[in-house]
Amino acid sequence: MPLIIAIVLLTVLKYFEVGPVADLSWWWIAGLFAFAFLWFEFGERMLGRDKRKAHEQLEKARQERVKKTFK
Repeated sequence: MPLIIAIVLLTVLKYFEVGPVADLSWWWIAGLFAFAFLWFEFGERMLGRDKRKAHEQLEKARQERVKKTFK
């Protein structure tokens, strides 16, 4: 998520030509977009982060159901 926030911030700063980002090429920002896409499409899958997050969410929901049942 910090990567997406940084990309959006850089895009806004470049669009409004603020500070040293005004001289930055649009290709750098487009490259960051491409890197973020590749990371979220392939990098997280290869490291298993996508399934780990889904498993954690399911486990949390299960624990909440157990708490409700035994209260």
